[in-house]
Amino acid sequence: MTVVVVLLNSMGTRCHTKGIRPERAANSEQQFIKWVDFVGSLKHSLFKTATNKVSPSRIITVHKNPIYGDFTSIQDAIHSLPTINLVRVVIKVHAGLYTEKVEIPPLKSYVTIEGAGADATVVQWGDTAQSQPLGTYGSATFAVNSPFFIAKNITFKNTAPVPEPGAVGKQAVAFRISADTAVLVGCKFLGAQDTLYDQLGRHYYRDCYIEGVGAVTAQGRSSILDESGFSFVKCKVTGSGALYLGRAWGPFSRVVFSYTYMDNIIIPKGWYNWGDPSREMTVFYGQYKCTGEGARFAGRVAWSRELTDEEAKPFISLNFIDGTEIQQARDYAVAQAQQDGCTGNFRVIDSPCENYVVPVIPTPFGHSESFIAGLLEGNVLVAWYTSIQASK
Repeated sequence: MTVVVVLLNSMGTRCHTKGIRPERAANSEQQFIKWVDFVGSLKHSLFKTATNKVSPSRIITVHKNPIYGDFTSIQDAIHSLPTINLVRVVIKVHAGLYTEKVEIPPLKSYVTIEGAGADATVVQWGDTAQSQPLGTYGSATFAVNSPFFIAKNITFKNTAPVPEPGAVGKQAVAFRISADTAVLVGCKFLGAQDTLYDQLGRHYYRDCYIEGVGAVTAQGRSSILDESGFSFVKCKVTGSGALYLGRAWGPFSRVVFSYTYMDNIIIPKGWYNWGDPSREMTVFYGQYKCTGEGARFAGRVAWSRELTDEEAKPFISLNFIDGTEIQQARDYAVAQAQQDGCTGNFRVIDSPCENYVVPVIPTPFGHSESFIAGLLEGNVLVAWYTSIQASK
């Protein structure tokens, strides 16, 4: 049986209880950068030490023909970065099939991998858990261990064949991410068992396609204090055979599907306790306003829930992804600028920018905020308005 999860362009998928939720597809990366800016103001982050976070400070090209690119492999491009990378680097991968195993080390942060289109740029390898000393973790075709990662318009594929039922050690990950703060837009993830291994961190997937076999999810939340979880918003689940929406990999596994279309491939019970009845008391499995034959709640296990509006709110709102404070500060800056008579060619801009410097200041919402409302005459900034003050 095959399962296909299509992340439609309305919202996408947030993995873990903190991710990002852009308002519109057109500004998803800009919204991500704003969110990164907020996360970077926290003490544990290296973001504040970066000299340029918004615009790429370096662009590297990868092409199968060495005449047209800086490198012929993605991994070689990664190797070219400094051991500790503190600036945004965009690696543009031209169309082609790249048969290689790629890993981004923990200290090489702020990397963007941009393909020529998910159908045009493909990176593939064929490892399984059985063939790797690190098992499922080490089987990934493409592995990310550093924060502030972006991927756009590329396919990650594990070519290992579909395993026989009950086969051991056949997990074959196409993409693994084990670091905080990432966004993936317009990507495809192709494999058989455990195609996408979202191990830890706050990640957002939009306009993506995920293909594999078995249950749709296997979320590993380990305790009631663990904030992790998967939230699928306005997605589409199709395929062949019969499968569960999720299995309780962790004793406190948490998964919610909202506004999602489900084909008739979903087993009526919906969820599997993974052979441990005690997990039925601690998991959190829910759906909210889903559609399609597979979304019918009749027949679902008693320990799953059809969420009320109030119960669903944390999983479909900005609160779920640490975005409320950002939106509040941004709106406050706009309101302040308008109150002070900012008219004409008025728009919201971000700091730092190429041609001017605006200090980062605290906002009434308790964190450092760099969003400003700018008044432009042509391309010249003549005034800017922060959440606290206006300056000329």
